[in-house]
Amino acid sequence: MKNILITITILAALNIGLKAQLFPILGGQRAGISTAEFLKIGVGGRSSALGEAFVAISNDVSALYWNPAGLVQFNDNQVMFSHNKWVVDINHDFLGAVYHLDGENAVGLAVTSLSMNDMPVTTEYQPFGTGEYFGYRDVAIALTYSRKMTEQFSFGGTIRYIDETLDKVKMRGVMIDLGTYYWTGLGTSRFAVSVSNFGNQLAADGKVLLIGKRSNSEWQSFSPPTVFRIGFAFEPYKTDLNMLTASIQLNHPNDNSENVSTGLEYTYDNMLFLRGGYKFNVEEQNYSFGAGVNVPLGFANVTCDYAYQNFVRLGTAHRFSIILGL
Repeated sequence: MKNILITITILAALNIGLKAQLFPILGGQRAGISTAEFLKIGVGGRSSALGEAFVAISNDVSALYWNPAGLVQFNDNQVMFSHNKWVVDINHDFLGAVYHLDGENAVGLAVTSLSMNDMPVTTEYQPFGTGEYFGYRDVAIALTYSRKMTEQFSFGGTIRYIDETLDKVKMRGVMIDLGTYYWTGLGTSRFAVSVSNFGNQLAADGKVLLIGKRSNSEWQSFSPPTVFRIGFAFEPYKTDLNMLTASIQLNHPNDNSENVSTGLEYTYDNMLFLRGGYKFNVEEQNYSFGAGVNVPLGFANVTCDYAYQNFVRLGTAHRFSIILGL
């Protein structure tokens, strides 16, 4: 009970501080300076319900996205599929798999895609459409390796290839993720640090025909959406049947303001999960919540998760994910 009260007090104090603009919206002038923005869309119903304060939890296959060091924080081999009904009818899908080579080494493979329905081509003289259509597709393929250096410290890295297509224009690039995970030895407390989408500037390739028989094949280059995250998590309450996990995370993107994410997860008998989260200093997003269920079957453990995310002006987003533990 003492630990629960301490947790609530910390979260309340943080909320009051943020409301008082201790973390003012600075860095907003950097918005729009990076490309491949689909890489910033979170993966998994569990992490999304926790306000994406997940880098210091990362103990399932979704660590492929959040923190590569998390692959050695669980023992079973897992496969995950996540579907995200994103805003304005955009579909975001993720498929990942983790295989443990032994007790200290693990590898993983992930594929992410973002797609939408084809859209009509319009011009200055035909604003209602020319009869032609164009498409937009994003794909990322990532390979991850993680190693448990000691019982307390783990390290992981990811190399990712991306392909972004807008009609006849393509953009390709390679970037890396790095992550660490450390158990402090004080109860169940741990903290983690990750850097995602680090790489060279990216420029498009392709020719576009313009009005008046003109064309353009030269494009400006942009930075990838690099994000630095540092998180802390612990269990303020834990028994054989009930467990409460609290997490807080500082996010530093290269193309927007710093922000803070918080999340709480209640677990009953490792079978039923209730989650909630809140993002501070994020102009468009705020609260999220969700639930999950773990069903042990004869051949695998099946975990199904759902998350609801609220947007101030863009509406809502729903995420569904399923994890098979083999």
